[in-house]
Amino acid sequence: MRVLIYGGGAVGLGIASCLLRPPNRVEIVAREQTVAALRREGLTRTGIFGRVHSGPDAFACHESLGLLDAAERDFVLICTKSFDSAAAAMDLAEHRGRVGEGARLVLFQNGWGNAEAFCRHFERNRVYSARVITGFRRGRPNEVEVTVHADAIHVGSLFGTDVSAIEPLCRAIREGGIPCEKTGSIEKDLWAKMLYNCALNPLGAILGVPYGALADEVSTRMLMNHIVEEVFAVMGKADYQTHWRQPSEFLDLFYEKLVPDTAGHKSSMLQDIAAGKRTEIDALNGVVVRLAQQQGLAVPYNHAVCNLIQFIENREWPARG
Repeated sequence: MRVLIYGGGAVGLGIASCLLRPPNRVEIVAREQTVAALRREGLTRTGIFGRVHSGPDAFACHESLGLLDAAERDFVLICTKSFDSAAAAMDLAEHRGRVGEGARLVLFQNGWGNAEAFCRHFERNRVYSARVITGFRRGRPNEVEVTVHADAIHVGSLFGTDVSAIEPLCRAIREGGIPCEKTGSIEKDLWAKMLYNCALNPLGAILGVPYGALADEVSTRMLMNHIVEEVFAVMGKADYQTHWRQPSEFLDLFYEKLVPDTAGHKSSMLQDIAAGKRTEIDALNGVVVRLAQQQGLAVPYNHAVCNLIQFIENREWPARG
């Protein structure tokens, strides 16, 4: 199986670490600093699934798609931030001759709306989505730690494509140490993750605390409850589905299992703010706000956290406007 990983951040390196075994052939496209470290020291994964190290000869890595040998890849795993989806899709489309005309694209990204960006350039039956609720943290350019794991990675199609073709990838990730399954209900899974992320990520980032602290206080539980209720209202109006019919059903699981299982985790949004990087708020609560506007709904709690995160971003990077 030949796999290209597009994006060498924490998620990209975490998934890559599962695939670096014969007969798989893995290539990673990443930033210059990451490529240099990988070529020098290889890739190391630590954390709750144990330590795994692969030397530099176990894979290839490049700074750009233009440096790839022209070949047919079986899968391209998109592991960029959601705000880079449009640029990533265009880059891959412009280099399709190098990547391969039949490669299946699997989006290992946060938020909602990523698949549409890729469908502007690729056939829908080649685009798959992955729901990841495993926490990855990159301490050094070539090292990634698995910090928490709430459920198996799920991979499926939003467009009704047969998911049997994705099983070899899921099996390889499983055999590499992280649970992974194909699914016929990826839309429900992605909106389940939206509920989880919209409630936790911005508040954790704004307040500078891990997930468990948000559930410990009545004040922040109230805010999260309202955010979840607004997401459910938007889903209902926009005709999207998840695994629960009512907010109360999700919130029971949220407080009883999902938050306790990830209580010590600090959101990627908080990590981005601490590093002075752009956040993914637009693909999370920002999606809820935009869909609400289209449906004529008011979502004041989601709107408020969007505005607060955008304020923090603009304070960090005044040139962004």
